Amino acid sequence: MDGYVADMEARITKELKGKFVTVVDDAKRSALIEAAAKSIDPKISSAQISEIMKDMYDMGVIAPLLVDPNVEDIMINNTKNIFVYDSREGQKKLESKFSSPEELEKFVNKMKLYATNEAAQGSIMDVHLPTGSRANIIASPLGYDITIRNFKGNPMSIIDLINSGEMDYQIAARLWLYVDGFKIRPANILIGGMPASGKTTLLNAMFSFFRPEQRIVTIEETYELDTRTQENCVRLETSDTMPMVELVKNALRMRPDMIIIGEVRGEEANDMITAMNIGKIAMGTIHASSGRDVINRLQHTPMNVPKDIIPVIDAVINTGVVYENGIPVRKVIEISEISGIESQVLLSDLYKFDYKTRAGSPILPSVTYRDSLSKATGVPPSDILAEEEVRAAILQKLNQLGKKDIKSISEVVRDYYDNPERTLSALELNLSPVVRI
Repeated sequence: MDGYVADMEARITKELKGKFVTVVDDAKRSALIEAAAKSIDPKISSAQISEIMKDMYDMGVIAPLLVDPNVEDIMINNTKNIFVYDSREGQKKLESKFSSPEELEKFVNKMKLYATNEAAQGSIMDVHLPTGSRANIIASPLGYDITIRNFKGNPMSIIDLINSGEMDYQIAARLWLYVDGFKIRPANILIGGMPASGKTTLLNAMFSFFRPEQRIVTIEETYELDTRTQENCVRLETSDTMPMVELVKNALRMRPDMIIIGEVRGEEANDMITAMNIGKIAMGTIHASSGRDVINRLQHTPMNVPKDIIPVIDAVINTGVVYENGIPVRKVIEISEISGIESQVLLSDLYKFDYKTRAGSPILPSVTYRDSLSKATGVPPSDILAEEEVRAAILQKLNQLGKKDIKSISEVVRDYYDNPERTLSALELNLSPVVRI
């Protein structure tokens, strides 16, 4: 690339900073580039514009990483090195890296085309790439440090999580029952876990169980949830001027059936609990190592949720990473239901993963939530547990049939909600729905 073309590209990227965020069509982006080029120099040739476009769309050394389904995170430590978190191997250092500060600067300027926040004027910026991946970029005296959370075009489904060893059919059926609640009494759920333990992946997989008529409001710091299976869904994202707590408060004015908070970490926890307390259903993730840790974090700064209203949360699910033969495997390590208050909030543990034996303890029947669901629906507790077995059988059959993706699972789940007998017959399952509401 000659000096003139390189200089023009630098001027164009500066002029178009942030302009690609709301433009999803490549042809329209190319038109913006061409218009900017001609406004800077009306004599620029078509061949030079084409060369600039080709280079502006080229993500260089990270291009193959952005489309690798096994790469979850890309960590660029200025020009020193690049690390990735690979779902099969864990964290590893790559041989490739940016060769010079100038090459890295050029890459960052390309990223600025997709910058989503005002802080892009300063030393921090958030970026939504065309692939759906999101990036955080921070400038330092040593250059730029960049962290990219890779977007999966085909996110893991509940059956993928079963096949990976994260859970079994019984746990998956329990989650289905929690999310559905026979349409009348879905559970309020928090998914706890440490960083990279699979909290958001699990929450995303549970979207297959939502009823199609539900109005869902999702609130995230940066978009990660895949909401394509839900038609009546509003996606909200925080900004410098609209923090999480304000979005959670506003969600109550949007007639939601369910509020989903990507990550609960501050004073918005009180508004989430308030929503639960007035009859709205809420779900979210939270950084915590166990069910008890979830409760402790809710009660203390910066969340400061009063102890006496925490029992509006029905279930706490914790995820973790277990190494099997040196390979990281995500697991559901604990499921608990909140059963009341004495001197502290009481947790009824239904399932625990034993790190010594590398196996989960047999799941115990739900009692607290089962009884709440029974009271709200008039369905006997024994029938609720029997219905859970039917749903476990459906998921197992779908796996056998190869219907493993979120869309296929969602379609069968919705058919089951509409006509359970017909769905069981179509799946050639010699079963009858125990509960039909």
